[in-house]
Amino acid sequence: MMKNTEKLRAAGIISGIALFVAAALFATVGSHKPVVPADATATAPAALDPAVIAPALQLEKAYEAVAAHIRPAVVGVYSEKMVTVPAFPFPFGNDFFGQFFGQQGSPQLARRVPQRGLGSGMILDQAGHILTNYHVVANVDRIKVRLADKRSFPAKIVGTDPKADIAIIQLEGTVPHDLPTIRLGDSDAMQVGQIVIAVGAPFGLTQTVTHGIISATGRSDVGISTYEDFLQTDAPINPGNSGGPLVNMHGEVIGMNSAIATGGNGAEQSAGIGFSIPSNMIKSELPTLIRGGHIARGVLGVVVQDLDANLARSFHVPGTAGALVAQVNPNSPAAHAGIRSGDVITQFDGKDVADSGTLRNIVATTPPGRTVPVKVVRNGEARMLRVTVGRMDTGSVGTRSNQPTQPVKLAKLGLQVQTLTPELASRNHLDGERGVLITGVQTGSVASMANLEPGDLIVQANHETVTDVASLNRAIGSESGSITMLVKRRGMSFFVSMDD
Repeated sequence: MMKNTEKLRAAGIISGIALFVAAALFATVGSHKPVVPADATATAPAALDPAVIAPALQLEKAYEAVAAHIRPAVVGVYSEKMVTVPAFPFPFGNDFFGQFFGQQGSPQLARRVPQRGLGSGMILDQAGHILTNYHVVANVDRIKVRLADKRSFPAKIVGTDPKADIAIIQLEGTVPHDLPTIRLGDSDAMQVGQIVIAVGAPFGLTQTVTHGIISATGRSDVGISTYEDFLQTDAPINPGNSGGPLVNMHGEVIGMNSAIATGGNGAEQSAGIGFSIPSNMIKSELPTLIRGGHIARGVLGVVVQDLDANLARSFHVPGTAGALVAQVNPNSPAAHAGIRSGDVITQFDGKDVADSGTLRNIVATTPPGRTVPVKVVRNGEARMLRVTVGRMDTGSVGTRSNQPTQPVKLAKLGLQVQTLTPELASRNHLDGERGVLITGVQTGSVASMANLEPGDLIVQANHETVTDVASLNRAIGSESGSITMLVKRRGMSFFVSMDD
């Protein structure tokens, strides 16, 4: 979205061009003498060897072809929202003025002004449906779309998925019959290093083409939306590019540009790291969003976390790929399918599970009510289960443990613990629970490095149920070695692995 400061930057660029043209005109007035080079006898440089520059020229032609193919279907999405601002900037605030005259708040001193923004979009079909980001059109009063040929149309919101930052808008009025459209490609086929082109309106400069490569795939935990599986690119993306396409060298849209990393310096400009929603995620939602439907997401009913080397060794899993089940919710699809805490999910519906984020996205995009195979590793043995995916309720998100996992090698645990009594349970909101309560963690100890905190409840140690301090001591043993604990914190369960 483009702010007023960004408009000023754009205006500054235009003004600079105008000044350059004026200076050139001034130089020609009043002088009709031909311009003669300073050294008229200088020898022109020899032409470059065509064989040397041929590969570059061929790549240049490819860029030209892809840009010419995709640009007609890329549009500018202009939005307008009325906001309330103070009418007069009194030094002590408007409330001071109102109090002086006995009027609290002084609503008459406020005025309504339009706040405008600009993003990008892609034409999907001849009916005038346009794909863009949800954040480009969220909570606005008016939308206008400008086509590549500069025709403008009002538009309305048809369907949105805020959790994935996807929106569909549609042209209103007499929709042209000659609309150019995009083609969505296979984002799963993209590999790191492949060339891509981004098109959009950075800083309001419409129909801008930039290029780069795929820097990474499967980026999650970016913190932009609830469901993330981003393609990362170094193709320059800036404010105004949101909703525009990321295109492969076949001219297919393999992603929708959505966000950038700014390097933490506060400047809203590209730092060489951009994120695009993969086309395959968009494809799965388009039929529902175009008809104005609600996206129904699947739910498994587990809390999962990533594996590190210690946890993988503890649960007899070769490698760290998979999602470790820390908690199975009662009466959930996972519970009915026989999934247990301590299982490592390595495949879901025939798709490999690299980590907890991968599982989260696969489950969410599986239609509720569908029965799918799930491969788990339990006690070192692979098992195939079948689960009927549930429907996610509003506000209910299949989640993973927020406990970060990291390999630790320290000399001691540094824990102070106490058997959970009814009084302690009531005081710590753990009614009905059994286990050992952590009452203290020594700074710099193994436990502190494992991010254990006072108030955590240990319910398992080395895969044995813990009901009191004595059972915890038995489970840990006296010899040095790896220790795995199942811990509860604020209703969430997670595994911790430590070396004493």
